[in-house]
Amino acid sequence: MTANEPKNQPSGYGNVTERFWSEWRDAVEPRTVALIVGVLFLQLGFILSYVGAFHAPKPHEIPVAVVAPAPYSAKIVSDLNNVRTDPLRATAVASLADGEKQLRSDQTSAVYVLDAAGSVDKLLVSSAGGESVVTAVTTVFQQVEASSNRTVSVIDLVPAQSGDGSGLAGFYLVIGWIVGGYLVASLLGVARGSRPANSRRAIFRLGAIVPYALLSGLGGALVIDQLLGALTGHFVALWLLGAMIVAASATVTMAFQVLFGVFGIGITVLLFVILGNPSAGGAFQPPLLPPFWRALSGALPNGAGTDAVRRIVYFGADGIGGHLLVVALYVVGGVAVTVAGSHWHYRRLDRVQTASSSV
Repeated sequence: MTANEPKNQPSGYGNVTERFWSEWRDAVEPRTVALIVGVLFLQLGFILSYVGAFHAPKPHEIPVAVVAPAPYSAKIVSDLNNVRTDPLRATAVASLADGEKQLRSDQTSAVYVLDAAGSVDKLLVSSAGGESVVTAVTTVFQQVEASSNRTVSVIDLVPAQSGDGSGLAGFYLVIGWIVGGYLVASLLGVARGSRPANSRRAIFRLGAIVPYALLSGLGGALVIDQLLGALTGHFVALWLLGAMIVAASATVTMAFQVLFGVFGIGITVLLFVILGNPSAGGAFQPPLLPPFWRALSGALPNGAGTDAVRRIVYFGADGIGGHLLVVALYVVGGVAVTVAGSHWHYRRLDRVQTASSSV
């Protein structure tokens, strides 16, 4: 027994213990522990974000157009805008034709038409714009009408296509494109290193994304239009939009990997999955989401892409310019950060190697 071994312990105990902890530290190094902790936070973040966004949907300032004779119009608008918790944002329109035009271009979510001579009013809605919004608006108007001893007849002026009964086809299409984008970028990073060796290699890697994005956009459009018939009649527009969304997801993933190495994949999951999907307006449209997720909706490719698909298919592509700009900015930003970050990383390594060789 050596002087350092505890009393009443078998000979060699200290060496066995030391070997165990040495092997443990070698197998579970601090970087691995950091990755495990990161995964735990992502898991908890996933639960928090999805449950936080969906557990208690409440309508907030859903746009509604009011068609009523002049003596009634101002009071109706005022009454609707003063409903407790502000579920509606009502504005008067000059005629039924104006209201229908706004509804068909998705400038409003519903059109309320007062029957001044009777007690049965009309509520024109657009299930293509989101069934959860239609349900919320209908519920509010039924309560308002009941308090005045009136009833409301609901008419779906812009219904969803037969293959898109739940109105979620576009949302899942966009999710598929985004998942494909960050998976291909992650795989390139795993296969060839998270950080390209230099800016030239970064450009080559970014170039590989172009054919993938085009094929991915094409594949998604083929599946949802030709194969399933879920969203039909806008094949080329969906193809090109899909290519942009895939490119945005892939280039942003590459940028995060250049900046943060393998941890960049986790940041991508945080952005696109944990924050992007609940705020995209799939199951619940932005007016029904809590303020945090509502604010994120149009600022991320998930929400911008989902609403762009909806507008292309159902609303004559009105108002998609802002969404396309958002997606394009992610592409440009991802490319710029990837190239610049790779160049900076290469120069930093070169300086370190030069300093080491001179010692």
